[in-house]
Amino acid sequence: MGDAMDYIAHVRPPVNGDEKGSRHGLPDHLNKVSGLVAEFAAAFGAAEIGRLAGVWHDLGKHRPGFQRYIRSRNDENAHLEIRVTSRDKTHAAAGAVHAIERFGVAGRVLAYLIAGHHGGLSDWHGGLDGRLGSDNAETRREYAEACADAPAELLAKGVAPDLRKVPGKSRDEKVEGIALWLRMLFSCLVDADFLDTEAFMDEGKAEGRSGFATLAELATRFDAYMEALKVSAGDTPVNRLRAEVLAQCRTRAAEAPGLFSLTVPTGGGKTLSSLAFALEHARIHGKRRIV
Repeated sequence: MGDAMDYIAHVRPPVNGDEKGSRHGLPDHLNKVSGLVAEFAAAFGAAEIGRLAGVWHDLGKHRPGFQRYIRSRNDENAHLEIRVTSRDKTHAAAGAVHAIERFGVAGRVLAYLIAGHHGGLSDWHGGLDGRLGSDNAETRREYAEACADAPAELLAKGVAPDLRKVPGKSRDEKVEGIALWLRMLFSCLVDADFLDTEAFMDEGKAEGRSGFATLAELATRFDAYMEALKVSAGDTPVNRLRAEVLAQCRTRAAEAPGLFSLTVPTGGGKTLSSLAFALEHARIHGKRRIV
């Protein structure tokens, strides 16, 4: 099984009389996910880091144990680590270890994303090391060896992540923003992985998610809703405070993009006021979407 094209990322159970089902090649999956993550992350200047996260996220699937496992099952969920009980069959940790082996401390950013792409982000301190087997020399060595003997086609070239590119004008802003930046990258990786897997498992399903309203259309609907709410709301102290919070959020929407926080007691209208801010802020500054 030395040729990268022989490795399997997913299997699709037999359908419509197809006794063998279908197999999703690992190189194809890694390349497509890599391209999608880079495309998604380019919106906030993280295309290269996204590309590497995508191409290494399932690097551990080339391990013999995982290949034996997935070839023995006609189960569409066989690739999920939550279904895998043996250490030999896990796959996320191997790519994470490879990122650190390649880039050292800077590679921990990639490792953090890759190690959590099935189970969620772990604690930065301690949690990540636990997933990578840092407290077990034998486990860590196995993961490192799993990358060392991977076919060259699966080991993409790249440069170490440059944390200076994290959005923010000052060091303090960058420190505050890195958590959000990492979560955005993580979202890009998970979305890309799921979308490409879905394209193989259920062809045509993605077509049903087209035709969404634009932000401008949503803003029009929202404003109409808020106007109707205003007309029906009584003139009470709470409603006057809600109106004040809403007005402040709309005013602040014109400020330059950055990190904003809204602290209002329960019942103060945070959800609608923050949505008013988001829609107006997106319109003014040409943003593509609201998460």
